[in-house]
Amino acid sequence: MLDLPPSERAYAHLADALRHGVYPPGRRLPGERTLAEALEVSRVTLRKALARLQAEGSLQSSAQQGWFVPDQLVGPPPPMLQTFTELARARGLQATSRVLSATVRPATLDEASRLRMGPAEDVLHLERLRGMGGRPLCLDKSTMPLTLVEPLVHLDLTDRSLYESLHDRCGIEIVRASHSVQAEAADEGLAGLLEVAVGSPVLIESDVAYSSDDTPVILGMLWHRGDAYRFEADLFRPQANSGSGRPLGNRSSSPD
Repeated sequence: MLDLPPSERAYAHLADALRHGVYPPGRRLPGERTLAEALEVSRVTLRKALARLQAEGSLQSSAQQGWFVPDQLVGPPPPMLQTFTELARARGLQATSRVLSATVRPATLDEASRLRMGPAEDVLHLERLRGMGGRPLCLDKSTMPLTLVEPLVHLDLTDRSLYESLHDRCGIEIVRASHSVQAEAADEGLAGLLEVAVGSPVLIESDVAYSSDDTPVILGMLWHRGDAYRFEADLFRPQANSGSGRPLGNRSSSPD
């Protein structure tokens, strides 16, 4: 590490400290002068490393508080589509998945329409409780055409990524997802699963995930703890000749 340029060395030291929990979520870092002296770099060099970590989402800055580690939130930087498992790995955490049910049943009319299936064709319906860092974060319900995902029927998906299992077992690569998000209050059953108080805010994400040939593969509904989810968007003003009065932009979510 001594052979690295000063800014790279400072970045590597700080990234390693964050990865090993030296500065846990919500903790303020020492002042820039103290950090620069400890890392034996100039404050200008230190700021380059801090800015890089901020761009990656590992740090946040505040004029009043200085540099601090953000609370662990679910939500990747836009416009990326990242799985729940990938989000956990990026934070140095282990994603967990407890399978609540996995059933094969006929599709409803709405499911068949959105998945471009024939009426009453069979689907695999999967319900999982997803967690990160030792706490439950979301209830995940996924519905998939059985003809596409039959190898998953008897696979134990405990602590597995659904996207990775689709790739490894079914040869399906998920490349995009369309989704919407709305707020709701947790009822007694959901509050018990997510370990929050009844009436606590939850964010409901509805999405359809598509393979590389634009085939809809997963019809998903996710109920996220409101205190552990961040939705990000880059919004743009429409061009004068766009013919639309609505904001345009790229949005991010965590469907898996």
